[in-house]
Amino acid sequence: MLQTLGQLPIGWLLIAPLAAAGFFAFSFGRTEIGELSIGSTIGARLHSQPNYHGYFLAFCTILPAALVFLGYLIFSESFVRETLRSELPDYLLAQGPDQVSLFVERVARYIGNGPIDSTGNVLFDASVERYAVLKGQARLIAIMIAVIAAVGGFFLGRRPLNRSFPARTYVEQTITALLFVCAAIAIVTTVGIVLSLVYETVRFFSLPDGPGVFEFLFGTDWNAQTGQNFGAVPLFFGTLMIALLAMCVAVPVGLFSAIYLSEYASPRFRSWVKPILELLAGIPTVVYGFFAATLIAPLVRNLAQWINALPITPDNLLAAQPTNALAAGLVMGVMIIPFVSSLSDDVINAVPQPLRDGALAVGATQSETIKQIVLPAAFPGIVAAVLLAVSRAIGETMIVVMAAGGRALVTLDPTSDITTVTYQIVSLLTGDTAFDSAKTVSAFALGFALFGITLVFNVIALRVVKRYREAYD
Repeated sequence: MLQTLGQLPIGWLLIAPLAAAGFFAFSFGRTEIGELSIGSTIGARLHSQPNYHGYFLAFCTILPAALVFLGYLIFSESFVRETLRSELPDYLLAQGPDQVSLFVERVARYIGNGPIDSTGNVLFDASVERYAVLKGQARLIAIMIAVIAAVGGFFLGRRPLNRSFPARTYVEQTITALLFVCAAIAIVTTVGIVLSLVYETVRFFSLPDGPGVFEFLFGTDWNAQTGQNFGAVPLFFGTLMIALLAMCVAVPVGLFSAIYLSEYASPRFRSWVKPILELLAGIPTVVYGFFAATLIAPLVRNLAQWINALPITPDNLLAAQPTNALAAGLVMGVMIIPFVSSLSDDVINAVPQPLRDGALAVGATQSETIKQIVLPAAFPGIVAAVLLAVSRAIGETMIVVMAAGGRALVTLDPTSDITTVTYQIVSLLTGDTAFDSAKTVSAFALGFALFGITLVFNVIALRVVKRYREAYD
């Protein structure tokens, strides 16, 4: 039973009991205080509506149990792994902490992949069963403590319910506190990500086989698989080149479509076309990557081979590789068109109509009004939309993994296969990885560099928006 409990999906074990307990507590509190309000006189009317009493009792029931489940999610995995590690035989422990951690990690992955089947390895199968039992015990203990906490919270919350109890005040304060916690989680998560990147980056440069900062930022030779060459310039170049190709597609198409939809298109045409255009943002990136690798990349290669065959061009003018930067850039540009068009359309529509009317009143044509009045007024928002699209292009992974290639080189030939920062991060963190080697930790240094690049674009966007907004407000 404990082994089965350890394999059940954790979502249903947490969400379903909390939802059921909250619904019961809300219904009970609302009904009980509603009965007190029947026949009440004007002088004894309720301080708060019955719904607020139900919400108050539901919060008293759910929150203690939710805190127990939160503690389980944070500490249970490490507790189960440490317990299993302490029970392993001595000959395995003698192989060192790295091998032990790798063994425990494989056991945990095997549990998470589905039903437990025999592998023929006695130690591994026994460890898998023991891991499932320990996980089931931890879940059972968490559920029992959560039930006790929920029942205790229910009875404690029920005691003060009466006509004069300010349930609405407590409910609103609780909701305010929950909203603050959600905002704090977002901030703490961001800070935690940055600190983890900084820590791993510092550790990368301090490793004996790690490179220096200057070599990493300005070196032109990247071969992290050997653990010797960590010059990241080819990666930065490939990332920016593909992003530039994508923006050459996304910016004109997105901006011109936004101008047309907001200034020229009829309301009926706009109501049809804009949702269709925004559907591009909802297509999974793996679909774009498959489309780029199977259709666009071969077309680019055939075009490059045709150009190479022209008598007026030198031999091998273009690389014409099966995977190439141009294919990835073109498809990525199509993917981020909605980021430019939708945001630019909203910004253009936000320009006050009196500005347009004033320009038309003094004799300007519609095109002159758009060029000289509307676009300058909407310029800060358009710049913000473009830089948001640039950040999205720089951080794209799946398209470049499937269509751009993987060679680390600096070339201006868009038909050559190149690599990017995100491609290398994926390749370095895929498979069995040892986090004490420069090869693996270099992925965090690349992530920190990518974070720095996007931060620079965001700072530029804020400066531009602030400057031109003051000019046109």
